[in-house]
Amino acid sequence: MNKVIITGANGFVGSNVCKELDSRGVKIFAIIKDENENIDNIKSLKNVEIVYCELSEIDSLADKISDRDIDVFYHFAWVGSAGPLRCDEKIQLQNALWTAQALRTADKMKCKKFVNAGSIMEKETYTAVYTQESKPGLPYIYGAGKLIARSICKPIANSLDIDLCWAVITNAYGVGEFSPRFVNSTIRKIIAGEPLQFTAATQNYDFIYITDVAKAFAAIGEYGIANKEYTIGSGNARPLKEFILEMQQALAPDAEPIFGDVPFTGVNMPLDAFDTTDIETDCHFKPSVSFAEGTKLTMEWVECLDT
Repeated sequence: MNKVIITGANGFVGSNVCKELDSRGVKIFAIIKDENENIDNIKSLKNVEIVYCELSEIDSLADKISDRDIDVFYHFAWVGSAGPLRCDEKIQLQNALWTAQALRTADKMKCKKFVNAGSIMEKETYTAVYTQESKPGLPYIYGAGKLIARSICKPIANSLDIDLCWAVITNAYGVGEFSPRFVNSTIRKIIAGEPLQFTAATQNYDFIYITDVAKAFAAIGEYGIANKEYTIGSGNARPLKEFILEMQQALAPDAEPIFGDVPFTGVNMPLDAFDTTDIETDCHFKPSVSFAEGTKLTMEWVECLDT
């Protein structure tokens, strides 16, 4: 792998993939929304060329980038991956259409492979929506957008001359993430000395540290097989309670987590939904950062932010 395109290159996952591939000497066309975007996390990378392009104009990349020997088109750009826009059906449907257009553009530019960032929410959404008498909440609209994107892109890819790999991220966390997701919010509670209140936490979960996520995407770009889904996770999915206790022991051994005080309204996925066999076998990838180590690194970063 010598040359790639990365959309959403200044985002949490995209920027770390940029850093990983830059360290390997890969030429990167980093696609950024516009000149108002913060690119501090990638602008110093020596193999990165910044290209400004709105998602709504993604087909113009063929005019902005003249190269036609690009190995992989990585697509991370997605509007409303966190916050209230996760519940906006128009935005999420538009994301799916933009993903399809990015795929067609990649083919037009003669890219060999298209690697899309999917989410474990796709599987949760399918279960939540198709279970009889279930009552999925509005945030599942985000997962529906990802599901629709895959449903559109897979047949399109097979009508074109490009390989499609779909990467399903379980739960990425680590240094550089600002969203109030589970790991970040729990760490902030620990720092503030707030009560650690959770659901019964019996639902199955998995987490993977961000540098391992970046290595996983590099591996998929290098070795991923067309029409396959690759789950990016620790390879050790288990009940959420076990992750919480591991975090508490590593970060706040004197704290006492309280389980059951918060109602659980989501979907409990079976452990095989988190199976990482294919990425291990096809792409020769295994993560190297343990959950305890990753949460320590994240907590140190959060503490530095707050001082």
